[in-house]
Amino acid sequence: MAKTLIDIKQSLDLNLGKRLTLKANGGRRKTVERCGVLAETYPSVFVIELDQQENSFERVSYSYADVLTETVEITFDDSALLAGQ
Repeated sequence: MAKTLIDIKQSLDLNLGKRLTLKANGGRRKTVERCGVLAETYPSVFVIELDQQENSFERVSYSYADVLTETVEITFDDSALLAGQ
């Protein structure tokens, strides 16, 4: 992904509403993987609406610094975009 916080925010702004897979470091060698849609971006954080059948809560938010430090990895699902068109 991008190299600065501003670049990360701008690239996420361009992908609002797109499906993604998110891998987050859960601590103590745990990795959490979630699927959802990039819902909103704010000056310091971004919000992902999660798939309800897989998760017990609706939304999660992460900071752009989490992406910069690779605590969070985001992969946009281009195949779902092609299937929806």
